[in-house]
Amino acid sequence: MAPMTSSSPVSWDGFATTEPDFADTVQRRFRLYKHHVLATLRKDGSPRVTGLEADFRFGEMLLGMMPDSLKALDLRRDPRFALHANPGPDAEMNDGDVRVSGRAVEITDPEVIARFIEEAAPPEPFHLFRAELTEVVRIGLDNDELVIQSWRPGQPLRTVRRK
Repeated sequence: MAPMTSSSPVSWDGFATTEPDFADTVQRRFRLYKHHVLATLRKDGSPRVTGLEADFRFGEMLLGMMPDSLKALDLRRDPRFALHANPGPDAEMNDGDVRVSGRAVEITDPEVIARFIEEAAPPEPFHLFRAELTEVVRIGLDNDELVIQSWRPGQPLRTVRRK
């Protein structure tokens, strides 16, 4: 029987339920540093790269932004994004290189926003988006092997090793 595949984005909780160990590894990597690199698409389709903080609450990966920031306007127009975890201060990347891709959905529910304000105390006002994942990738070293782990909704975790 062929594995079930899906191209529909999945919430962080959906990803974590499917691949709990991998999700823990990825989340730990994002939590090592406060600032990460977000890629969005400009009006003309060219990429925009900017700094961003990622927050994990309510079973979601949350992306908060200043009001009417260019990245927020980009995501409102075209929700596709990629988020690369801060690689750290050196070239070693002992914890691996992690990135997620997907669609950002703006949260407008007043109850969710109020709960986020209560728990996270962000500077106000702000835009808040939840990440719906279409791909999660981690690249790291295991002795002399490059290890590439990738996950997509509806597919099992894939691991490739290269010498």
